[in-house]
Amino acid sequence: MSDNSLNAVSPIDGRYHLKTKTLEKYFSEAALIRYRVKVEIEYFIALCELPLPELKNLKKSDYEKLRSYYQNFNNEDAIAVKTIESTTNHDVKAVEYFIKDKMTLEGFGSEKEFIHFGLTSQDINNTAVPMSILDSLNDVFTPLISELIKDLQNLADQWKHVPMLAKTHGQPASPTRLGKELFVFVERLNQQKEILISCKHAGKFGGATGNFNAHHVAYPSIKWVDFANNFLSTKLKIQRSQTTTQIEHYDHLSALFDAVKRINTIIIDLNRDIWTYISMDYFKQKIKKGEIGSSAMPHKVNPIDFENSEGNLGLANAIFEHLSAKLPLSRLQRDLTDSTVLRNVGVPFSHSIIAIKSTLKGLNKLLLNKSAIDKDLDNNWAVVAEAIQTILRREGVENPYEMLKDLTRKNEKLTKESMGEFIQNLKVSNDLKNELLKISPFNYVGI
Repeated sequence: MSDNSLNAVSPIDGRYHLKTKTLEKYFSEAALIRYRVKVEIEYFIALCELPLPELKNLKKSDYEKLRSYYQNFNNEDAIAVKTIESTTNHDVKAVEYFIKDKMTLEGFGSEKEFIHFGLTSQDINNTAVPMSILDSLNDVFTPLISELIKDLQNLADQWKHVPMLAKTHGQPASPTRLGKELFVFVERLNQQKEILISCKHAGKFGGATGNFNAHHVAYPSIKWVDFANNFLSTKLKIQRSQTTTQIEHYDHLSALFDAVKRINTIIIDLNRDIWTYISMDYFKQKIKKGEIGSSAMPHKVNPIDFENSEGNLGLANAIFEHLSAKLPLSRLQRDLTDSTVLRNVGVPFSHSIIAIKSTLKGLNKLLLNKSAIDKDLDNNWAVVAEAIQTILRREGVENPYEMLKDLTRKNEKLTKESMGEFIQNLKVSNDLKNELLKISPFNYVGI
């Protein structure tokens, strides 16, 4: 661990830095600046391609030179922008000056004044941020969810024939299969992943208060709405919100955060179930040489991966909840509260990534303890009462539910033998008795 990580205030940049490092290219300060540079450059090139009369002489070779500003953007460039910002006290204006300085060095002339032409800061921020979120989802988050789904599917397939006592209200219930119970999470995560993928990624682009005031007054003959729609969809790969104030209304972003939050909640549910199965001894955990479970109790192998995941997902969801509730709210045409909280968008994604990786690690350590599962089934023969009374109903036997209730609700252990004795004493045919005697907690698992 580096000195920098040891002195980090947040565990995201300290203890968990190796797990969150992949998100630096999307959510760091340098990343945000790079995305801003990309929007400014691509907008300038789009103006050239109209073309605006003043920009018609620029060549396609100039476009590639300009694109290199963000394609080759590095930490030195980010520091240069921050140095300019120390004077401007305005982060987006600093980006504009940075680009103009580079263009001057490259021999560009008056064309430089069309950098940030007619725009307000939020035309840049409200396109840069959704672009960074979309890229992070495509490159990091969604593939990680897919990996989790795949691992769960593999375990579900591996254990699809393992009978297991189900618990409802924490009490013994009709048996189930371990693989099926894991597949519940596969299906839930798959469904929510599809919803996440379907979420729209929208940006605001329309000048100071969303009406293209400056654009229209300078070039009234140009169809600026069509231009902006095409620019965002083809160049930035996001859609344009058509009617806005100075800022994006964030309704789509709020929906996206809620979608991620639902995925996280499902993983919390998974973590708690696996944790409980471990506590019931249904699972053992692979032991890594040298690791310590408890500083005081040498025997302990704690389910820390699932606990770590649950804690981080709780933090993530708390922040996602605030972002999704706060961002759609703005006084009149805008206030600054949106940009204040939006700078933290990488934090809940970081906690989510940490959590999912912990869950994956925990799942990889699971060892099936079938003897404990079988013992639990064998200790709970009362759970076949449902099956027996259902078949007796089929045969027209009077009050079968009440008969089985009297048998099973005595706070006495019901065994294979006592259940067999009950069946033998029923006034039914021998064929029916034989059918009932074949039912056990091990095979009464449904389809």
